[in-house]
Amino acid sequence: MITHVATTDATVPDVKLVEPVHQALAGRDLLPAEHYLDSGYASAELIVGARAAFGITLVTPLLTGTSRQYRENAGYQREAFAIDWDARQATCPQGATSRFWSPAKQKGRNVVVVRFDQADCGPCPVRAACTNATRWGRQLTLRPRALHELIHANHTAQQDQAWQAKYALRAGVEGTIRQAIAVTGSRRARYRGLAKTHLEHVYSAVALNLIRLDAWWNGQPLDHTRTSHLARLDLTLAV
Repeated sequence: MITHVATTDATVPDVKLVEPVHQALAGRDLLPAEHYLDSGYASAELIVGARAAFGITLVTPLLTGTSRQYRENAGYQREAFAIDWDARQATCPQGATSRFWSPAKQKGRNVVVVRFDQADCGPCPVRAACTNATRWGRQLTLRPRALHELIHANHTAQQDQAWQAKYALRAGVEGTIRQAIAVTGSRRARYRGLAKTHLEHVYSAVALNLIRLDAWWNGQPLDHTRTSHLARLDLTLAV
C-alpha cells in the first residue's frame, strides 16, 4: 500500500527525500519500524539519523568505495587495513603503520585522511595491489569512527544470505513502481508545475491502492512477470 506521495523536480537526488518523507509519516502516525531503501536513497548519516530521530531501522545496501580496488574488486580495499582509532594509526596487511592522520572536510563531509610513508610503500612487494601513487604511499579516506564502524558492519551484513533474503522484500516496491507506470502512466506528467503534478500523483496512488486492495481481497495476483519484446522473439523462434 502507498502511504505517502512526494513530488519533486527531477534533479532532486533521491537521498534528499528520505528525511522529509519520515517527517510527513511521523505527522500522521504512520512511521514504519523498518524502511527498505535502494542504495540511491541511503547514506551512513541517514541510517544514524533515522534511528535517532524516528526510531526507524533503514534496511539498505550501502555503496562501497570508489577507489581502483573497489572498482576492480581486487587488491587491498579499505577493509584490509586495521584501524586503531585511539592511537590514530592504521596498519596495512603487510604490517606497516601510517605516518599521517588528519581530520578534514571533503565535499562538506567530515573525514579522516590517513597516509602511509613512501619509504614503506615504495619497496613493498605487493605495492601494485595497493596503490598506484608514485610520490607518496597509500592513502585512506575514513569517515568518523561511528560512521566508519556502521559502514563496515553494513557491508559485512550485505554479504550474508539471511540479510539478502530479508532485503528481497523490497522487490514489492519495484513491482508497485512498475504498476504505477503501466496503469497510470506516471512516467510522464500530464500537467505543468509541481502542485498539479503532485495532485496527479496523489490520484494515481489512490487508484493503485484500490486496485491492490481489490486484488488482495479477491485472492488475485497483481500481475505476471513482464516478458520483454526480445524475450518474446526468442520464444517465437524457438517454437
